[in-house]
This record gives sequence, C-alpha cells and structure tokens, in this order.
Amino acid sequence: MVKSKDDNKNDKLKSVEVKRDTVIDKALAVGSIEPKVEVDVKSKISGVVKKLYVDAGDYVKEGQPLLEIKPTPTPEELVNAQQEVERRDINLQNAKIDYNRQKKLQKKGYISEQDFDQVNKTYDQAKLELQAAKDKLELLKEGRLDTGTEKVESIVKAPISGYILEKKIEIGDPVVPLTSYQAGTVLMSMADMKDLLFRGTVDEIDVGKLKEGLPATLKIGALPDKEVKGIVSRISLKSQDKDNSIVFPIEITLTQTNHALLRAGYSANAEITVTQHDDVLTIPERLITFSGDTARVEVLKKDGKTEKRIIKTGLSDAMKTEVKEGLKKGDKVVEKAPKAIK
Repeated sequence: MVKSKDDNKNDKLKSVEVKRDTVIDKALAVGSIEPKVEVDVKSKISGVVKKLYVDAGDYVKEGQPLLEIKPTPTPEELVNAQQEVERRDINLQNAKIDYNRQKKLQKKGYISEQDFDQVNKTYDQAKLELQAAKDKLELLKEGRLDTGTEKVESIVKAPISGYILEKKIEIGDPVVPLTSYQAGTVLMSMADMKDLLFRGTVDEIDVGKLKEGLPATLKIGALPDKEVKGIVSRISLKSQDKDNSIVFPIEITLTQTNHALLRAGYSANAEITVTQHDDVLTIPERLITFSGDTARVEVLKKDGKTEKRIIKTGLSDAMKTEVKEGLKKGDKVVEKAPKAIK
C-alpha cells in the first residue's frame, strides 16, 4: 500500500505525551539577607576618636566598651562655658539675696504667699541654671558627666549584644554628638546575626497574589549549593519606583537555613509559592494555541492522523500547564514545527 503525502508528513510529526506532574505558580522577589534589627552606634559628646577597642566582625556584649572619644573644645568654647558659669553664679547670688529678703517680709505679712512663691521659683531656677552651666563646662573639659539620673562619658559602650557589622570611623576622626536637633556621627553598626530575614521587592503584577504566611525558597548568590526556606512575613502597602518599574517591598522570615553561614548583605532571590497543584495532567505550554478564552491543541491519534481538540486549562507556571479537560494521560500532543527563517 502506497502512503499518501499526508501519511508521510504525519510520520515526521513530533509529539509530547500527556503526563501527571506538579504545577507551581511562583512569584519572584529580588533582594538581600539583612539583620532584622541593625543598630547605629553614636556618641553623646563631641570630639575626636581617641581609642578603638573593637573591629568589624567582633562579637561584643551589651555594655562592653567600643571606643573612646577625646573632647576637643575650642578655646572660645571653653571661655564661653567658664563665663556662663560665672554669670549663672552671680544670678544665683542675687536670687538668694532677694529670696532671703522676701522671706523676712513674708513672715511679717508684708507680701502675699503668691508673690513669695514666685521669688522661690526664681531662686530654684537660678540653682538649676548654674548646675547646667557647670555640667556643660565639665563635659567640655573631661568628656564625662554623671548627673545622678543620666551618665554621659567619653567611652562609648555597646547598646546591644551582637556583632560589629561595620566600623565607620578611625582614630583621629571627628565626632558630632547625637542631640535633639542633630543626628550625630554614626560610629559603628551592630546587629544580632541570629535574627536574620530577607528584604526585597516583587513586581506589581505578582503582589496581588501574595499574602503573609506563603512559603518561599531562597537562593543565595554566594551559596549556590545551599537552599534556605522561609515564609512571607510582611508585604508593603506602598509601592516604590525602581528602574522605571513599580515594585512592592516585602520581608521573608527565615525558617530553615540548612546550616548555611549567612552574612548580612548577601544578595538573594526568593521564589514564593503562590499555588501548587500536585499529580495533575500537564503538557508544555508551548503546545497550546490560545484564541480568546479558548485553548486548542493538535492531538496525534493512534492511526497516525491528527485532530484539533479544545481543552480546558488550569494552573500554569509559564513552562507547563495543567489540563483539566480534553486530554487524558498518554495522549500525544503534536509539537509545533519551528517557523522557517526567511
């Protein structure tokens, strides 16, 4: 029997068999490994760095000395501070004289209790202003101060227990103090490296599919053989504009590190599992032709002929697609021939 041209053509058709597999819809986040809490170490006094007791990478306990600041007041600052003490001392002496005089008048009934209270407040205020001026002078000279309620000293101590992530100053560098009106010089950064997380961003196309608690697998660029697990713990309500794209910041809490030695700043990609369908019929998505809401495939029958068939698709990961109706396991779907290059 002589084969027709169509039979010869069908003999050359390539096909893919329908099989059962797992389809996972994932969202990709790009970011890095970071400490959950990172602390900037600052000084309450101005000056220059006199001594350094630790270096980057060292582990320190809360209260351990990190560095010492040497006060460097200008001659003008010292003179002004000394003159301020003298002025406040004179004010106090005058307030004391007035207080004693008014107290005698008050006992004789010549002034009211209300007027005497005002004199008493002025006297107390003068005491406080003198002490504040003395404290400032001591701080400028000695670099330390103990008011009883607050202790300020030239030795900066660790605010938490953890590792020194970065040392941002060297001996001799100037230091601006932390005050209510200025941020102050960051001397070092610290963190407890036991509490790490992933901070990154996802594209706005994917953020609508995400929710807190979804599982994620992290791939660390510096540790290609290690796979770290986590769960989505925060999704930002506000977007960011990054490289002309709209993205949303997210955080992933690490749940399983597989003994990976993680360092702050490691770049990482997180694959977040949005939906997973196990043991379902699947075919490669490239075999499907979509026309509006209709999906079609070309099936190779046992007699070598082909037929067009409408199918109902389900979940897709952009590589393989779940088939809900129209095909069964073992069916062979025709592979589309590549277009000839003209």
